Amino acid sequence: MWNLALNKPTPMRYTVIQKSRGTVMQNKTCLITGANSGIGKEIALGLAQQGAHLILVCRNVSKAQLVVNEIKEKTGSEKIDLLIVDLSSQAEIRSLANTILNRYSRLDVLINNAGLVLLNKKHSVDNIEMTLATNHLGPFLLNYLLIDLLKASAPSRIINVSSASHHWAKLAMDDLQFEHRKYKLMAAYAQSKLLMNIVSFELARRLEGTGVTVNCVHPGIVRSHLGSDEANNLFLKTFDKLIKCFFISPKAGAKTPLYLASSPEVQNVTGKYFVKYKPRAAKAIAYDQDLAKKIWQISENLVGIKD
Repeated sequence: MWNLALNKPTPMRYTVIQKSRGTVMQNKTCLITGANSGIGKEIALGLAQQGAHLILVCRNVSKAQLVVNEIKEKTGSEKIDLLIVDLSSQAEIRSLANTILNRYSRLDVLINNAGLVLLNKKHSVDNIEMTLATNHLGPFLLNYLLIDLLKASAPSRIINVSSASHHWAKLAMDDLQFEHRKYKLMAAYAQSKLLMNIVSFELARRLEGTGVTVNCVHPGIVRSHLGSDEANNLFLKTFDKLIKCFFISPKAGAKTPLYLASSPEVQNVTGKYFVKYKPRAAKAIAYDQDLAKKIWQISENLVGIKD
């Protein structure tokens, strides 16, 4: 286990294929962000049961180590590596990518699952609005830095965990960081997921013919810890618990991402938005290629990519 912040060791029709255990992912290396709880944890467990070598990227070392121990106990797998990273920090993402490139000869699946919802506006260490930094720019930068390894490992897959909330997003090209608009929790979250979809479809177009597929997935309205840390008073904590009683379990939410990661049915499917195992229509503007190129350029500028 490595703490990268410190850079030193620290203690169509598709057929649904579901397997509880097996060797479907034997000899496959899979990186999952946000794997210390919720659907990230269940995705990791499912891939371990199928024989994959896991790279779990988490922020909370104590919670993450418990998950590693649990997966090992349930699956008997020892092929689990843990990397501690703050995915809102561009420096830590670059350090993560360097570690991956130096330590691993292949990467078959990259699942960008980490995300957050914030009640109040905050800024990352790079002085970028935190929801934008974590939910959109983090995966954007990580995909960019690891793309050559993914190409060399082809056929390989990028799976970006999105949300149906992107359908209601209002995209303000001149105010992506809510500097002029009033910051609202769901407005920022929905916008970040719409941006994720837009650049995912653009990345899929750019990677045509390489053997690397890129797809987005809405896992369902999952009963997870997303947003729970922002419930900072008794009313909000009670409301958070009550409303999440109606959400699906993390195990159920992990099913479609797991399908996209492991099923041969979708090995050559790219540039799609999946819901319940099937491609569905994303918000119409997500397919606007001119808009995508503008968003791509803005995103490159924000993360300091100079091609």
